Amino acid sequence: MGSTTSGRHRRRHYTNRRCPCATSIGISATHSRMSKLRVSSNDGNLELVGLSQSSASPGVVWSSNLSSSTVSPTPGSNVAVLRDNGNLVLVDGGNSSNVLWQSFDHPTDTLVPDAWIGENKITGEYQTLRSWRNSEDPAPGMFTDTVDPNGSSEFFYLWNGSRAYWRSGVWTGRAFANIPQAVLNVIFNQTYVETPAYRRVTHVLYDNATVTRMVLDLTGQTKQYLWLAGSQRWEITWSAPTVPCDAYALCGAFGICNQRSQPPCQCPPGFAPAAERDWGLNDWSGGCHRRVPLRAQSRAECELACLENCCCQAYAFSGSVGCAVWHDGFHNLEQLYAGDDGDDPSPSSLYLRLSESELQHLRGRGAKGKKNRLWLVLGIVLACLSVFAALGASALVARMLLSIRRRRLEEKMAKQNGSSLQVYSYGELRAATKNFSERLGGGGFGTVYRGVVNGHTQVAVKKLECLRQGDKQFRTEVYTLGLIQHVNLVRLLGFCSSGSGDEKMLVYEYMPNGSLYSYLFGGSSSSSPCPSWHDRYGIMLGIARGLAYLHEGCRECIIHCDIKPENILLDKDLCPKIADFGMAKLLGRDFSRVLTTIRGTIGYLAPEWISGLPISAKADAYSFGMVVFELISGRRNTEGGHDVDYCTEAEDAAQRPSTFFPVWASARVAEGDTAAVADPRLHGNVSEGELERACRVACWCIQDQVAHRPTMAQVLQALEGVVDVYAPQVPQTLQYLTSLA
Repeated sequence: MGSTTSGRHRRRHYTNRRCPCATSIGISATHSRMSKLRVSSNDGNLELVGLSQSSASPGVVWSSNLSSSTVSPTPGSNVAVLRDNGNLVLVDGGNSSNVLWQSFDHPTDTLVPDAWIGENKITGEYQTLRSWRNSEDPAPGMFTDTVDPNGSSEFFYLWNGSRAYWRSGVWTGRAFANIPQAVLNVIFNQTYVETPAYRRVTHVLYDNATVTRMVLDLTGQTKQYLWLAGSQRWEITWSAPTVPCDAYALCGAFGICNQRSQPPCQCPPGFAPAAERDWGLNDWSGGCHRRVPLRAQSRAECELACLENCCCQAYAFSGSVGCAVWHDGFHNLEQLYAGDDGDDPSPSSLYLRLSESELQHLRGRGAKGKKNRLWLVLGIVLACLSVFAALGASALVARMLLSIRRRRLEEKMAKQNGSSLQVYSYGELRAATKNFSERLGGGGFGTVYRGVVNGHTQVAVKKLECLRQGDKQFRTEVYTLGLIQHVNLVRLLGFCSSGSGDEKMLVYEYMPNGSLYSYLFGGSSSSSPCPSWHDRYGIMLGIARGLAYLHEGCRECIIHCDIKPENILLDKDLCPKIADFGMAKLLGRDFSRVLTTIRGTIGYLAPEWISGLPISAKADAYSFGMVVFELISGRRNTEGGHDVDYCTEAEDAAQRPSTFFPVWASARVAEGDTAAVADPRLHGNVSEGELERACRVACWCIQDQVAHRPTMAQVLQALEGVVDVYAPQVPQTLQYLTSLA
């Protein structure tokens, strides 16, 4: 039994999900006026009574089926109670603490707080989440969320009960390894517990007034929903996988998954949904089929179709039947002779696939033939070796000449494109970085090393990872990036592309003051210098100018997608320069997968990244707002007040928030108390006007709705004081979270 909420917020209960009487009747029975849920006066079972296929009169279509060990002494007094947490329990009327059956032990596609999924070690039974078959049929679907059957703390998402397509990672003590953002959750506490009796994960609310649910939906994604009472709607706060196309076989055979369309599944040209009605109900597992079946037109085409498939065991072709191909074994084969074909006007032969040795045996080649053939082969090999030696020497010389010519062509192409990029070989950059020995940093897109080129020029060399682009496309994109120059963007000096993914590198100008992260958070002792307000505000302006240029100053809008302190570098004058711009185009479709798994990135991502909605330049504005909060406060948004040394009195430190900082800061800004948000290490040495503008801009940037966020050009005008910034509203989601904090 399970429960859900329809679009009109009407509560439904679904029973007998594992084996419904019939798809249509099993569902309609739950809505029939003649159906009801009752406690049997005979055996004390909880029963659903309604119409069935076999009888026109009402009967029991589902029962809790209490075992003999759980039956109460007085079954006629059993009582069904729907508790405040949504758990439907059957209790002993004579002892209300004796729970005989509960719905939390039978989850469907939905997990609510206090319920659990995992393994009962005593019975060996697994409690799992299982998606619906389609949008109208709650019978088990294709996707399952279950704990690792091998005994680890990891949870798997399975397709058809067998193929894993997403993993939570093992439990680290605070969160699952692949869901690090869970530690920021202020709605509920997620906990994994293992005892001799069970291993399971559960969620406990921090505030019982919160309404939330986790659903494994038809796309194979688990989505966490939060009910916003003010706007009377459900808000998706988290999903895994982040995009539906990461679910295995979501669109079935020949189906195409498009994460930018709704619904996500489409059929390629020449194909149509195999089951139109199922597709209309968001069940795409049947896939697509050809509108016109393919048929080989000749025996040669049929033979080729078999030879090109390693699993093909045999084929046959006839004019009346066409091409037949076998991939498995045969049964009931019979030897035919002349005249046994009966009325078949075009009899065919069956062609079996054999190994080469068997073919040689059938062709009657004996040992003598093999010996002669051996000498023939040796003669050919010796002749070939001589030729190859000559060709090898020629190829070596040709390769050197081609390398020189290629370098000249690249430099010529760079000049024609107006780019001043230097083309490096892998060996040159390996020597420049002393065999990549001095690591400056790294992330999901690659590792950065310090190097020296031309004898004295310091550079930063980034070795790219997760790059599947072809050489030509990579060079085209790099030349385009080389044309982008701005005082607040890290300058691209050159690149290396040797044709393989492991040897694609970018060469940037070197920033002596490192990243904004190390500048703000690198020192934890009270003797560490505290960045002045003047420097912080200048950094805000520089970042805003760089992003505004990327969005509106280039020929095509460039969305950075990964704005965070680690990607803001500082030159010797503390001028901020944005690094890693253009990585989204270089990495292509792998970018979002890599981005959402990088440690330290999740807290800066706009909600549309998590919910799978289209990404626009406003996603950078959201990330910029989060960075501004950290510049103002001098602390990580994700750290509690006890984790950072503010060099202040104990009572001041005690006033700092211990929850997600933007939640607390947004409420203070809405109240007009911007001074409380500033870094206490500044001791009030701030410009009140600049502080107020920065706080309000940050709050506007992190609005839930994309349309409510400003463009980076508007942000720049606000920070420069060209336009006034009025007090923002607290984002709806943050406003709700603030009430819980």
